[in-house]
Amino acid sequence: MGKETLRIISPNGHLGFAPTKEGSFYIGAATHPDYYCCDSGSDDIGPVPLGMDKCASHPDWQYHDLELMLLAAREQGVPMIIGSAGDTGTNSRVDMYVDMIRDMAKKHGLKKFKLAYFYSEVDKEYLRRKMLAGEKIEGLNSRSDLTIEELDATTRIVAVAGVHPFIKALEMGADVIIGGRTSDACVFASAAIYEGFPENIAYYTGKVLECASFCCEPYGAKESVIGTITKDDVKVTAMAPFQRCTIASVAGHAMYERTNPYYEYVAGGCLDMSECKYEQFDEKTCRITNPKFIPIDGRIKVKLEGSGFVGKRYMGLAGIRDPYTIQNIDKVIDWARSQVAERHPNDKYELSYRIFGKNGVMGDLEPIKETKSHELLVVVEGVADDDKLAEEVTLIGMRQIFYARLPEVKGTAGTAAFILDEVTKISDAYTWTMDHTVEVDDPLELFPVSMIEIGE
Repeated sequence: MGKETLRIISPNGHLGFAPTKEGSFYIGAATHPDYYCCDSGSDDIGPVPLGMDKCASHPDWQYHDLELMLLAAREQGVPMIIGSAGDTGTNSRVDMYVDMIRDMAKKHGLKKFKLAYFYSEVDKEYLRRKMLAGEKIEGLNSRSDLTIEELDATTRIVAVAGVHPFIKALEMGADVIIGGRTSDACVFASAAIYEGFPENIAYYTGKVLECASFCCEPYGAKESVIGTITKDDVKVTAMAPFQRCTIASVAGHAMYERTNPYYEYVAGGCLDMSECKYEQFDEKTCRITNPKFIPIDGRIKVKLEGSGFVGKRYMGLAGIRDPYTIQNIDKVIDWARSQVAERHPNDKYELSYRIFGKNGVMGDLEPIKETKSHELLVVVEGVADDDKLAEEVTLIGMRQIFYARLPEVKGTAGTAAFILDEVTKISDAYTWTMDHTVEVDDPLELFPVSMIEIGE
């Protein structure tokens, strides 16, 4: 405790989603940062990985990124913090990362160190009891309060942790922390708050570091950046030789993704960036001062993310070059839909068409009046409760593009759809069922922290 400055390296905006670039990482590691921190998950990947309890990222890439960080952090004797393990932060993904760390320690003969981990999954019955007792599970982003029907339709739920389980683990003496689902900024903010820095600086540090080199120019992902903080400011520096952190790149990154670009809601309050001052500190560094943190008093609320199973899913592709067919593509799709409905009038299924190249853009839903596109790609997806039905509706929906009955077509003169002759089974379909908050008595209530020793 009592550091005048704190330096945190962020090597990757989403650990393992694509491999960390080693060059800039080693440049940053050579400066001996105080913490190695990285976020490893996001709901940007959609509801499928959470529902299926699997990764969206390749395991070798995740192993690679964890190994880079672990070896550097253990060599230098400083903490390493990972949030949202394995993309979703489910219990199995946390266990996977713990096993990877254990394997790396054995592989490299690392001396004993303390590894803390916490889970984030929430039992549906925990929420059901609260709801039956009259508690509201409040919706976010215009969602209504959670209903029992929505809860029943949910396959898997994770709670989104704030800084609290990480701080608890650091207080327990953890050298490495593997976290379940976590608010991105809190992975970094927890280290700063633990070290005694004010919340406004800590949370801004998390916001600017969470996506690593996305706050740099020119654009280049998976490069390392370092945040250097005092009680009064944050300085963020690009490690890649070709990048720098500028007023424009850092301010732009801080303000993206939100309806109100100046506010970021984090655990326990709101980060207010409306009065932030940005200045160019040196060629590769931007300095930020005057972020504000507005604490939210009273009830402690934790965000919940839930994913529910929709059905088995298949995909087919159709390519079209005939100008007349392109001009009448909406009628073609209507015909294909009608043929599926004719064969399966009472079956429950979903059939979707995504058109690439229509009006020069992807997925334009307006009818074509005039187009310069010379070819279209139609992606057909069918979803149903079982594989057999899902496969058939997709196959019919794809092949009937070729058989569409358009006016003015004589014989086969106008048909010109190239159809791949098979459809492919892809991941099951899931939907977001839960974007809500639950009230808790203790911010650690849903995030039990465990500690083990690893190494020789």
